[in-house]
Amino acid sequence: AGIATMKFKSPPVNSLSLDFLTEFCISLEKLENDRGCRGVIFTSAIPKIFSSGLDITEMCGKSTEHYGEFWRAVQETWLRLYGSSMVTVAAINASPGSSPAGGCLLALSCDYRIMAENPKFSIGLNEAQLGIVAPFWFKDTFVNVVGHRVAERSLQLGCLHSAPEAHRIGLVDELVPEEKLRDKAAAVVAQWLALPDHARQLTKSMMRKSVLDRLVAHREEDIQNFISFITKESIQKSLRMYMEMLKKKK
Repeated sequence: AGIATMKFKSPPVNSLSLDFLTEFCISLEKLENDRGCRGVIFTSAIPKIFSSGLDITEMCGKSTEHYGEFWRAVQETWLRLYGSSMVTVAAINASPGSSPAGGCLLALSCDYRIMAENPKFSIGLNEAQLGIVAPFWFKDTFVNVVGHRVAERSLQLGCLHSAPEAHRIGLVDELVPEEKLRDKAAAVVAQWLALPDHARQLTKSMMRKSVLDRLVAHREEDIQNFISFITKESIQKSLRMYMEMLKKKK
């Protein structure tokens, strides 16, 4: 029916490593180039976790060259997904995790977000909890979904919202029982694909172009900002402490 499903399967927690991001971009490009494919559902093949977010090991104790390469891959992933001409639906079948919030960013970049109706699941951009600042294009994407006031409060506090709260503030569009998630996602894509492609694609481009153009225009500056920020000893220390905490949890 012209609908692909992309399942994240990078054990143990689908963290967004350089390898993961590179493969994601290649897979998305293949689907974009396939004329038979008009919509994509993103979900996880690993129980209990959608994506733990940006891989902290890529941001800790590495060279500045590595940080630059990693951040360029994060940018590329967002540019491709947020700017995709296909209908994109996130079927969040597990908790998006509590690391720097790449899992949430992937979901925010889709056209529609459906989350399993489980109060234990949470989602958000929680960078502030780790002493990290969400870059302007994370912020812009978030504001476009939930509005300025909710985004401002949520980003400053590094909030992780429970599934019911995420639905209430508009971070996710719909909550459904876990066993109905896939069918619902397919039904939503079919509903969007019932419209003429050109009208939907041009409208999407019109709504998102200014945000995409802003990163494209400031891409190198954004990479340098990330490198100068992530190489600060205080930030490295914060990330090392967070990694230790995660090890203890395991």
